[in-house]
Amino acid sequence: MASESVSDRKAEVQAFEDSKTGVKGVLDSGVTKIPPMFHIKLDATPTLPTDSNFSTSQFPIIDLLDINNNSAQRVEVVDQIKSASQKWGFFQVINHGIPVEVLDEMISGIRRFHEQDAEARKPFYSRDSSKKVRYFSNGRLFRDMAGTWRDTLVFSVNPDPPNPQEVPAVCRDIVTEYSKQVKALGITIFELLSEALGLDPSYLKEMDCAEALHVMGQYYPECPEPELTLGISKHTDCTFITILLQDQIGGLQVLHENHWVNVPPVHGALFVNIGDILRLMTNDKFTSVYHRVSLKNIGPRVSVVTFFLNYTLSECTSKTYGPIKELLSEENPPIYRDNITMKEILTHYYAKGVDGNSYLLSLRL
Repeated sequence: MASESVSDRKAEVQAFEDSKTGVKGVLDSGVTKIPPMFHIKLDATPTLPTDSNFSTSQFPIIDLLDINNNSAQRVEVVDQIKSASQKWGFFQVINHGIPVEVLDEMISGIRRFHEQDAEARKPFYSRDSSKKVRYFSNGRLFRDMAGTWRDTLVFSVNPDPPNPQEVPAVCRDIVTEYSKQVKALGITIFELLSEALGLDPSYLKEMDCAEALHVMGQYYPECPEPELTLGISKHTDCTFITILLQDQIGGLQVLHENHWVNVPPVHGALFVNIGDILRLMTNDKFTSVYHRVSLKNIGPRVSVVTFFLNYTLSECTSKTYGPIKELLSEENPPIYRDNITMKEILTHYYAKGVDGNSYLLSLRL
């Protein structure tokens, strides 16, 4: 019976993959119930109701206005980022320099791609990670036990950007502009994080933390049974940092004090979270927060995730990572091994899968 069930799932997954139309194609087929391959066994961790004693005003929102001209303002911002990176593992930034019109148009551009006819999306569908531009659904579709309710359009934009002709015409101009601006913001964030660690502002940039960039346009179609699945399961990010742009639908949740807490969208703000590799480099001084996306029967939800990391194993550099020496002392001995290659980090990450547990445990001393 079990082998029959596995066989049924395999056939279901293969048929879904062969369609090359993603979750949007499933919804467009007229389903009123989601296919079994998307059924997720949700963890029992409670979600705080919006009217609980916890106030979302406690979430760190950091104003970057004038940090390059006002030294007192910069010191205050660095302190805020240090506190947020230690206590929360994330913060939101406003007055970050990217015009709100660019943010809104990026959301619109990703929506345009995913909502065009299936025949227009299909040519971009691929699981070949060497491609600079590709469209797919569920990166671990053939390995995870359940799929999640989202489709992805990914651009590998740095250090070698795609040929503009490779980028879908419906979002070509805005992807080019947003990628340029989010890279510049990422460099600024790395400078502030370096200062928050008591290091030279250029420290993390010189460690190639801003060298590789992947911009992912995520599309979460309306879900007829949102209580049975997720947009993305509980996980931390295998990145240095992640910068998230989201629309106003909501759904992002972070795990705080053993409760899932809804993160309300702030129009014009960008969500920055600490990735696992930066957590390793800071010897757990900064934390990488567990997060997930819950679904609603309204939608679709659109977000743009920028990963500062090269995910392609074959293109990993020889640079190694471990706890930053300047942060270590007798009182703060290293927790993780030194001289870990990016290939080793990614190998552990891919082998682990998104199961709600951290692969960093395998890199500890």
